[in-house]
Amino acid sequence: MSVLTLVHIAFGSAALLSGAGAMAFRKGGRLHARAGTVFFAAMLAMASTGSVMAAVRVERGTMVIGILTSYLVVTSWWTARHRDGRAGRFELLSLGAALACAAIMAMFGAMALNSANGRLDSLPAAAHFPFAVVMLIAAVGDLNFLLRRTLNGRQRVARHVWRMSVALFIAAASFFLGQQDEFSPALKGLPIWFVPPFATLILMVFWLLRVRFARAWAWAAPRRRADPARVATVVGASPGAALPA
Repeated sequence: MSVLTLVHIAFGSAALLSGAGAMAFRKGGRLHARAGTVFFAAMLAMASTGSVMAAVRVERGTMVIGILTSYLVVTSWWTARHRDGRAGRFELLSLGAALACAAIMAMFGAMALNSANGRLDSLPAAAHFPFAVVMLIAAVGDLNFLLRRTLNGRQRVARHVWRMSVALFIAAASFFLGQQDEFSPALKGLPIWFVPPFATLILMVFWLLRVRFARAWAWAAPRRRADPARVATVVGASPGAALPA
């Protein structure tokens, strides 16, 4: 096993543990902030080393998946850190990156469909198109952000949540479902391995719904105004704190 592979596994493990912690800890709290920081750094290291390894092995689809995972993590972190909610050059660059990744994955999927074995390198055709759709959704979000020019607190939180959650889902699915050839025979193919990645999606939906209806909950809370500046408080963050990545 190469040093790069060991580094990839180490950071991937750190990303899974810290990502689970960031979802479990109180939003805006110290533990959530620390777990989010570790998750951001570990995910970038894991995704970048994965892309390098895939490029060396000529796994073109996997290489782009690493890039788009990095895109999701970076744009989510940037959104959380910039509390003014204003779009700028970074969002314009991220739009271009999202469109490029979507087009490349769609092209790779088409190439796999037209191949003799229905694959491009080791990935089947069907594995490429969901990632193209995700990146197209992300591109639409970037374009919407640019057209609006600003996002309110609720919109910022939602943008942060879904991008970080999808990145964590990709990491969890890659390990628990995509690496089962490394498991012992007794552990291969067990239905329980579907739980971690799809639990991530369930939690993502929960937090998005909570953010969406935060105003409806806020009006009923004593001594709390239902305005966008209080959205962070409703989801568990302090009003003046940046939402941690």
